[in-house]
Amino acid sequence: MSNIRVAILTISDTASADPSADKSGPAIKQIILDHGHACDTTAIVPDDELQIQEIVRSWAADNVADLIVTTGGTGFGRRDRTPEAIAPLIEREASGIVHLLLATSLQQTPFAALSRPIAGTIHNALVVTLPGSVKAVSENLQALLGQGVAAHAVDLIRGGSGKDVHIGLAVAGSSSSKSETSSTTSGSPSIQHHHHHHHHHAAGAHDPPQPRTTLSHDPSAPVSVRHRVSPYPLHSLEYALNSILATVNPLPTQPLPVTPALRGYVLAEDVFAPHDVPRSATTNVDGYAVRSSDTPPGVYKVLTPQTLLNGTPVPKGHIYRINTGAPLPAGTDAVLMVEDTRLHSTKPDTAGDGEEEEEVEALAQVVNAENVRKPGSDAKQGDLALEKGTVVHAHGGEIGTLAFVGRTTVEVYKKPVVAVLSTGNELLDLQAPEKVEGDGWGGIWDTNRPSLLAALQGLGYEVVDLGIVPDNLESHIRALKRGLNEADLVLTTGGTSMGASDLLKPVIERHLNGTIHFGRVKMKPGKPTTFATVLTSKGRVPIFALPGNPASALVTFHVFVLPALRRLGGWPAGRCQLPRVRVKIQHPMPLDPRVEFHRVIIRAEEDGLKAYSTGGQRSSRVASLAGANGLVALPVLTDSGPKELAAGEFADAIVIGELHARF
Repeated sequence: MSNIRVAILTISDTASADPSADKSGPAIKQIILDHGHACDTTAIVPDDELQIQEIVRSWAADNVADLIVTTGGTGFGRRDRTPEAIAPLIEREASGIVHLLLATSLQQTPFAALSRPIAGTIHNALVVTLPGSVKAVSENLQALLGQGVAAHAVDLIRGGSGKDVHIGLAVAGSSSSKSETSSTTSGSPSIQHHHHHHHHHAAGAHDPPQPRTTLSHDPSAPVSVRHRVSPYPLHSLEYALNSILATVNPLPTQPLPVTPALRGYVLAEDVFAPHDVPRSATTNVDGYAVRSSDTPPGVYKVLTPQTLLNGTPVPKGHIYRINTGAPLPAGTDAVLMVEDTRLHSTKPDTAGDGEEEEEVEALAQVVNAENVRKPGSDAKQGDLALEKGTVVHAHGGEIGTLAFVGRTTVEVYKKPVVAVLSTGNELLDLQAPEKVEGDGWGGIWDTNRPSLLAALQGLGYEVVDLGIVPDNLESHIRALKRGLNEADLVLTTGGTSMGASDLLKPVIERHLNGTIHFGRVKMKPGKPTTFATVLTSKGRVPIFALPGNPASALVTFHVFVLPALRRLGGWPAGRCQLPRVRVKIQHPMPLDPRVEFHRVIIRAEEDGLKAYSTGGQRSSRVASLAGANGLVALPVLTDSGPKELAAGEFADAIVIGELHARF
């Protein structure tokens, strides 16, 4: 096969601040080159999960390398977060490579057991995390490269058949068999070598990469064989959030006119001042433009834009009436404030129906440049006015800045369109209810879809209302396919738990060939929350399947879906989550073994921010979110800790609405 293209990422706070401290990165590059492979891409980042993910995700997406090697951050140090950063990105795990790395290192030292390597594929790149020491990376790379393991893996990922390796193995096997036969014939004992090569080939080629192992139940199978225990791992809240931000990428960009409709978009370009602002000297007060050197206190004739031709200098003995922001006329260098003058005489105005200033008495003398904005004093040509990634807020500051530097259009990231549906035969549309057949039970109102549509539209997102989807396979497939086709994110509620008619996960995995990145989260409410992606002609489209209980749906929308929507819309990864504030709780709040989000009303009072509980927190009680503007993230219950957070204690709260003031 051809040479491997290798990219190296050094992960170290120290080396990030001082690149000369990076020893393992150059060592890896030299080993790569010594083995005849190419290495044109390197980088150094601190031990920061989001920065690690940004680099690795972009390298894999841009196909800059066949093999991405990271070095550093794989141990148990407080800042060692490389495994936590890389694991959510991995699409197909390579546990055999992990075993190879550990086995190689353990031959040298038992402390290798403290290393936490990760290996697997992201798009068409093989990613391997190595320790930070030069000795360890040298040993690991020899194991990967020396016997052709990495080369064979890359060949398979590229779509090759691995034919050469198989022929070599066959020859080796044949030789071994002959040797065995010879030895047996001569009466000597034989030792047979077994090579377990775990690849399955058809027609001489490998199948294309497939999603992770399907865990969902088969909806066509009898109810009696459904899962009794969820097959989906129970992931931490941190893992789930990192997985979302590591998987979701910004949408393409588009040019839009600079109008109030730009609010909510994110700039996809740096905006520079195309010229000095102001272009010429202007006044920052209302008054009279004067020549400071020869305008002492006294009486002067008044000129106006109607009586002085543009470009004509103001003659001696005259002053020029000017309004804030206007350019100074030729021959003037300062502005006398109107408050420092007195009317001396008037004359009929040009319209003949009023009076105009004829002479004004100056009560003070100004100095050169007084009350004057110099050219370029607000912005010089080429100055950065707004950075790429700036969010255009509704308060107008960004729109004003764009207008200030004269931009009529600007490149922005597209806003995601969101498709929303509810699932369940028991649901009734509030505006168009249909009778539910049964023994007199009338069904329940669909609460989630109207709530989520209101939240999305209030945040400025375009929505596609897919309605209520009944609990049958065909309806689920049809609705989800429509959502994937018409929207950039699909949002569903219900059908994510363990019921026989909970079809979302099976449909995503078995009928849409999607990847479920997590199917359960250790949180309350919202444990069955599911995040998946489905590959379409426009790229991978995220699907969020939220729990059916109304409070759970709205809480998980703010915790998980909003960050994903922000990321799709181009928000910087570090700003996608909603802001958190420190609050003093006013009611006791019981703790749970899971992270619990307690719905509260946050008020700004004289002595700080206070959080008032909205009452009962049952996941079906949507009223607990009526008026709520915050979610208190309660600490988990421990065996040795308190059973509740007492009134007067402090906790972090996610801000989901406007804060209330009470003074």
